Amino acid sequence: MVTLITTELIEKYRNAKGRLILLDYDGTLVDFTSVPDTSIIPGHISDILAKLIGTPQTEVVIITGRNCKEIDKILGYLPVNIISEHGAMIKKNGIWENKVSDNTLWKDTIIPVLNQITLSCPESFIEEKTFSVAWHYRNVETQSGFTHSRELISTLEKIVHSFNLKILDGNKVVEIMPKEIGKGNAVKKLLEKNIFDFILSIGDDATDEEMFECLFNNVNAFTIKVGNGDTLARYKLAGINDVLSLLKNLTI
Repeated sequence: MVTLITTELIEKYRNAKGRLILLDYDGTLVDFTSVPDTSIIPGHISDILAKLIGTPQTEVVIITGRNCKEIDKILGYLPVNIISEHGAMIKKNGIWENKVSDNTLWKDTIIPVLNQITLSCPESFIEEKTFSVAWHYRNVETQSGFTHSRELISTLEKIVHSFNLKILDGNKVVEIMPKEIGKGNAVKKLLEKNIFDFILSIGDDATDEEMFECLFNNVNAFTIKVGNGDTLARYKLAGINDVLSLLKNLTI
């Protein structure tokens, strides 16, 4: 399948007059780390991104759940546009802009719930971002982490509707944020302002499904899920190495 994707994709990429490349970060370009802020982008990946960014008529966007300060620390040296916190903050031409309401009073209700589950689940931890809050259980024993995550989601489902929030059940993380935030909405706004005859969108977990859904009926879009599991993406790649191989082929 990788060969078939690569052949068709590269042909359309080379013939396109306006290209958009949307790349998730963790789990797509780099492996997950036990603590989110410890992830550093390796030099060979940086080189691939730099070549893509420097290609005429090509817009490269890193679209991630990380907060803007973290992802800027990692990628700030590259002239790349970034969508952070699932669409809440956007960096365009080096300038960050807030795209959602600043009202985060809902955190006063949600964080105590997360604190409670953290106390009952050793090695789990809370990450507070500007516009969302995430509970990570990547360091927890697999079955225990999953069981506690289901318990947390069940509790949150009774609360979030009152605050117009949504729950993202991600890769060993449960994240709570306003409904208006989402990778799908962010991509939709990109498409409203620009015309692209080639779109490549790659991501690995539930947070990327909104992006795939937004592009589902777009005939110019190649949507790719990394790893196993149900998806709205048209194609799948086994892992990060396959993603990097594909992106490298675009730069040749």
